[in-house]
Amino acid sequence: MNEINPIWRFVLCALALWRVTHLLAEEDGPWDLIVRLRAGLGSGMFGRLMDCFYCLSLWLSLPLAIWLSSGWIGLLVNWQALSGAACLLEKATQKAEQPPPASLAGTEVFEGETSCAVVKSEAQ
Repeated sequence: MNEINPIWRFVLCALALWRVTHLLAEEDGPWDLIVRLRAGLGSGMFGRLMDCFYCLSLWLSLPLAIWLSSGWIGLLVNWQALSGAACLLEKATQKAEQPPPASLAGTEVFEGETSCAVVKSEAQ
């Protein structure tokens, strides 16, 4: 069997990670299975994890990083790099956000996922 080039293996893992993370965090899934799973998890830690693409990509990238790596340093680098690649793909494929309605002018606006404290930032 031909061995896949490590760069292609990384690229394929990053694409697969983005796809699975996007399915779990943003889509309803076939027969609404994912949306029912999210509802069943509720507002607990795992329910909030399913609502944040960035957090979810970090944890889903760990098994792939273990598979890709051959040492502790490689594991740490691949773990962060895979999650970062998935986050970049997510940003690149997101639709442009509409500006807030005029009725919300002057109210506090947050960027990113409202359920993820890491992504919150106050608008100036």
